Amino acid sequence: MKKYFWLITLFISIPVLVSAQDDKLTLDRIYNSSEFRGSYQRPISWIANGDAFVTIERNNAGEDQLIKYLSKNNEKSVFVTAEDLKPKGSDKALRIENFSLSDDESKVLIFTNSSRVWRSNTKGDYWVYDFTTKSLKQIGAKFPSSSLMFAKFSGDNKYVAYVQNFNLYKEDFNTGAITALTTDGTKDIINGTFDWVYEEEFGMRDGFSWSPDAKQIAFWQLDASKIGTFYMINNTDSIYSKPIPVQYPKVGQDPSSTKVAVVNTTSKNIQWIAVPGDPVQHYIPGMQWVNADLLLIQQLNRKQNVLNVFTYQPSTNTVKKIYTETEDTWVDIGYPDASANQWDGNKLLLTDNNSSFLRMTETDGWRHVYKVNIASGSKTVLTPGDYDVASFYAVSKDKLFFSASPEDATQRYLYTVPLNGKGTLKRITPQSFSGINTYDVAPNGAYAIHHHTNVNEPRTTRLIDLPKHETVITLEGNTHLKEKLQTLALPTTTFFKVTTSEGIEVDGRITKPKDFDATKKYPVVFNVYGEPWGQVAKDSWIGLYDIFLAQQGFVVVKMDNRGTPTLKGSKWRKSIYRNVGVINTKDQALAAKEVLKWDFIDTDKVAVWGWSGGGSMTLNLMFKYPEIYKTGIAVAAVSNQLLYDNVYQERYMGLPQENKEDFIAGSPITYAKNLEGNLLVVHGTGDDNVHYQSMEYLINELVKQNKQFDLMVYPNRSHSINEGQNTSRHLYTLITNYLLKHNK
Repeated sequence: MKKYFWLITLFISIPVLVSAQDDKLTLDRIYNSSEFRGSYQRPISWIANGDAFVTIERNNAGEDQLIKYLSKNNEKSVFVTAEDLKPKGSDKALRIENFSLSDDESKVLIFTNSSRVWRSNTKGDYWVYDFTTKSLKQIGAKFPSSSLMFAKFSGDNKYVAYVQNFNLYKEDFNTGAITALTTDGTKDIINGTFDWVYEEEFGMRDGFSWSPDAKQIAFWQLDASKIGTFYMINNTDSIYSKPIPVQYPKVGQDPSSTKVAVVNTTSKNIQWIAVPGDPVQHYIPGMQWVNADLLLIQQLNRKQNVLNVFTYQPSTNTVKKIYTETEDTWVDIGYPDASANQWDGNKLLLTDNNSSFLRMTETDGWRHVYKVNIASGSKTVLTPGDYDVASFYAVSKDKLFFSASPEDATQRYLYTVPLNGKGTLKRITPQSFSGINTYDVAPNGAYAIHHHTNVNEPRTTRLIDLPKHETVITLEGNTHLKEKLQTLALPTTTFFKVTTSEGIEVDGRITKPKDFDATKKYPVVFNVYGEPWGQVAKDSWIGLYDIFLAQQGFVVVKMDNRGTPTLKGSKWRKSIYRNVGVINTKDQALAAKEVLKWDFIDTDKVAVWGWSGGGSMTLNLMFKYPEIYKTGIAVAAVSNQLLYDNVYQERYMGLPQENKEDFIAGSPITYAKNLEGNLLVVHGTGDDNVHYQSMEYLINELVKQNKQFDLMVYPNRSHSINEGQNTSRHLYTLITNYLLKHNK
C-alpha cells in the first residue's frame, strides 16, 4: 500500500502525429498513443572509483550494448559491444535489463529475460562476459529459463552465487560446476530471498551476500510454513476457476520465523547465528559484511519500536549488541522520502575505513544522521540543527552527502557536512535547480548523476562534478516530451499553506486551468494519499493526467496532513501513531474547509480521489465529512485495517491484541453508514497487496446500510490495475467520466 500514492506521470514510447493546433490533451492522446514519450537514463555502474561509469545504450540496429564514459569530460567508448552479447548460434544480442561488474572489472554480469515476482522482475537469466577470454557464458544454464535470482560475483571473481527455487547455489565460472549450498528450500522454507511482506514493507528482495574474501556467504532463511495463505481467484483463464495462493500475514497474525546464517562455500557447513530474541516476534531487516570476519545485523521487535544492531564474528561465533534505538511510536528502517531509494536492502552506510556506520534517527525531534563507532557504540551527530535530513547518499574521505530542504518541505537539495561532526551545513545544489533533486554520488565524491524535476519540468538527468555542481553533460534531457508539452494549453501550478481550525499548518499544491479567472467558480478535485509512506504536495512534475483535468476545467488540489513523511519534524510525522484514518482524515477535511473559503471554489462541486492509502483516505472523507465532499473515487482502498498486512499496519497502529479499538476507529468501513454523496469504488481481483476481500467487506456493509454506490471490478489486475490491453485507458476514462458527470 505504501508505494501507491499516485501522482500520475505517464510516459510512452513511439511518436504519433497530432494536429499542431490541438493544444488540449485527450485520454486517447495520453493512454492510447505514444505521442508524449518520456525518456529515462538507463542503469549506470560507477567504475575506476567514480572516474568513469558504464551504462546501457542501443546501437544503430537497436541492440543493447554497454558504453563507458569518462566522468571528467564525458569521453565515450564502447565497453561491451552488441556483437559480444550474442550467444553462440544466435544472431540477436541479449537485452540488458541490468548489469554488474566484478570487483576487478574483468567480467560483467548481464541480467535478462526476466519474470515478475510480486512487485518487480527479480527472476531471470544471467550471462557473464569475460573481457580476458572475450567470451559470453550463461550462468545456471541447467535450470529452467527465467528462474535465477540475485546472481553476484565472489570477491575473487572465481564464482557466481545465486538463488534458484528458494535454494542458494555457487557456480564455478571456469568449470561450470554447480554446488548447492542449501537444499531445504521450498515455498515454505525460503533461502536467500524473502516472503511477500518482507519485500513489500521492508524493501527486502536480495537475501544473501559474499564475504569480502569469498570464503563465506551470509544469508537469510524464512520459515513461512505457519503463515496463512490468502487465495485470489482467477475466473477468466479457464472455464473453471483457479485459486492463486499468496502467503500473507494479516494484522495480528505472526510473521515468518526469520533466521540468518553463514555458509562456508567450500565445506558447505552452515553456521546459524544466535541472534537474541524469538525469531517469530522479531524481524531482521538488514545484514551486511564489515570485513571478512565481521557482520552487522539489524533487528526489530514485532512492534517495530526497538532497533538493535549486533555484530557477529564467524571465526569465534560471537554475537554482540552495539547499538539500541527506542521510540514510543515506531523506528524507521528505510525512511520514506521523495529523495530516497526504498529498495536498497537497508544497508548501513560504512565510513572511517569501515570502523563506523551511519544511522538516521529522530529521537531529538528532528531526523538527523549519527555516526556510530562499531567497536565502542559511541555516537556523533553529524547534522545538528532544527531541520530534517531527507536521506543520505554517500560519503567521501571527509564529507557526508545528503538530501534536505530546511526552508521548504516541498523540495529537496544536496547538502554536505564534515564526517568528523565539526563544521557547518553547506548546500551544493545551485539555486537554479528549484524543485526535487536526487543524486547518485560517485565513490570518490568527485562526480554524481543528478536528477532534477519541478512542477513544470519532467525529470532531467545530468552528469555533474562536485562540489562545484557544474554540468559535464546532460545525459537525458527529456527533450521530446518537453517540446510536446509546449504545444499544449498548460495549467498553472503553485504552492500554498492553510491553517486549520485546530492550528495545523498544511502544505498544499494547486493546479489551475490556463485561462483561470478568479471571478468565476471552479469545481475542485482533491487528490489525496495522507499516510506515512507518501507526500503529494511536492515540487515534482505534475504529470499528464493533472494537466488533462485542469484542461477540463477542474482545479486540482493536493495536500499533506500530519503523519505524511514531510520534512516538518518528528512530531508531525509520528503524530499519526495509532491514529491512521483519524488524525490524517481530520487534517485533510479541515484543510479542505479552508480551501473552500476561496471565492473561486464551487463548494457544491467538491470531489476527492485516491489510490491505495489514498483510496482509504477517500472513503474516510466521504463517510466522515459528507457535508464537504460530494463525489469520491476510491481505487484499491483498504476498507478495514484488520485485513491489511501485519508489518505495515502494526508499525503505525500497534498490535490489535492490545488496542483493536484504534484499528476500528481508523477503518472507513466503520463509518460507511454515513455515505451521502456519489461514490465510485474500483478494485482488481488479483490485488496481492490490498486484497479484493477488502472491497467485498465494504460492499457488504454499504448494502447492509442501503447505501447506493458505483463499482468497477478489474479481473486479475494487481494493485496497480495496469495489466492487460487497454486497462489504464479504461480506468482513467471511468474516473474522468465520473468526475464530469457528478462534479462538473
